[in-house]
Amino acid sequence: MTAESTAPVRDTRAADTLTLEHRPGRWIANWDAENKDQWESVGRPIARRNLNWSIFAEFLGFVVWQLWSIVVVQLPAAGFTFTTSEIFWLISMPSLVGATLRIPYTFMVPRFGGRNWTIVSALLLLIPAIGLALCVSNPATPFGVMLLVAALAGFGGGNFASSMANITFFYPAREKGWALGLNAAGGNLGAAVAQLAVPIAITLLAAGTVNLPAAGLIWVPLILLAAFGAYKYMDNLTSAKGDVAGSLAALKEPHLWIMALLYIGTFGSFIGFAGVFPKLIKDYFPEFSSIGVGTVALSLAFLGPLVGSLARPYGGRLADRRGGARMTVAAFAAMAVITLTMVWTLPLKNFWLFLFLFMLLFTASGFGNGATYRMIPVIFATSSRAARSGASTVATQRLASSALGLISAIGAYGGFVIPQVLNASNSASGSYTPAFYGFVGAYVLMLVVCWACYIRNANRNGNGHV
Repeated sequence: MTAESTAPVRDTRAADTLTLEHRPGRWIANWDAENKDQWESVGRPIARRNLNWSIFAEFLGFVVWQLWSIVVVQLPAAGFTFTTSEIFWLISMPSLVGATLRIPYTFMVPRFGGRNWTIVSALLLLIPAIGLALCVSNPATPFGVMLLVAALAGFGGGNFASSMANITFFYPAREKGWALGLNAAGGNLGAAVAQLAVPIAITLLAAGTVNLPAAGLIWVPLILLAAFGAYKYMDNLTSAKGDVAGSLAALKEPHLWIMALLYIGTFGSFIGFAGVFPKLIKDYFPEFSSIGVGTVALSLAFLGPLVGSLARPYGGRLADRRGGARMTVAAFAAMAVITLTMVWTLPLKNFWLFLFLFMLLFTASGFGNGATYRMIPVIFATSSRAARSGASTVATQRLASSALGLISAIGAYGGFVIPQVLNASNSASGSYTPAFYGFVGAYVLMLVVCWACYIRNANRNGNGHV
């Protein structure tokens, strides 16, 4: 049956399976992932197909979100003369806009349908990708125009929220964690792939110089493929309903704000350092000035986001076994120690040591991402005001789902904060070192908050660890 057919189609492969109704525009009615008969007979293949294309579209969202962090370090070679402060604004603006867009993007899936919104959100990526190519092709482009186009790259950051919201509706609770983990990790890998591919592409496509427009143009065919794949193979669910009331209720929960602070420390560090890592390499090791050597060094920046993305699922898995709060505390302790070690070894001017320590920092932040994210549904099920007042399981699950979306949005602001703190430190002292000491202090503070709220109190109340 084609998507354009007008008559409903009933899938009756199992007599006791809740009947699925396929409607025009690839809408599916009567979806119930918790119905085991429906899930095992017809549901799982549909969910897996939608997950695969969701991962691909979200992956490209992260690619576009991170493009400016890679391109800015090559602007001087292309004839641009922006100040260090302006460069940091170009790095941080996509994160600011992307974090903000995550909030409305969360409600786009119930409003328009997951398949429909994936098509739209993928096609929106063409604007910042092509816009970047046009801007960097002319060194006379005003900074204000560059900043506006960099802001539009925030479309890629918003994709995470709608993609996660969409996949949530497809999977049963018993498999939701794994599906969302794959979706998140696949998206996060976009940051690593962009940092690997772009430096190579902009030099291979030019002889002895840099072809900056290629940084945006190489992704255009893949973006079109993602939009086509969503159109052809994804589905909308009539059961995907928005929960504005749940979001408003979640905002009143103190735990939402505590967990948002912790997530700024984990995911915010991941996305923030992913954005500034190429520039830090360029600034700390200016000897990598030639096109060839510099390209190799900058390409290695992809290792940081890569190991951070791969560590995220393991953080969640260990959190399942030993408690998310314990693993989050361990992550913050590791991040503080690694950051201090990196600062204290900078005088050695050893690039490989610097790269290794930053890879450890990315690993700890990715590990913390998984552990912290795993804490949220447990906290709202056991320790929220709603849970303590005797609210139903369904009500606490709604709160947890809304909190996950809001916390992911707030945590993404770390991608704006970290570059701006580094910029302020450099402007005030001519060095990034004070900023790194500030990050160490923040990690220690977050460690204490996590321990006090979710380990000490749990011990006192005899509730075990979150």
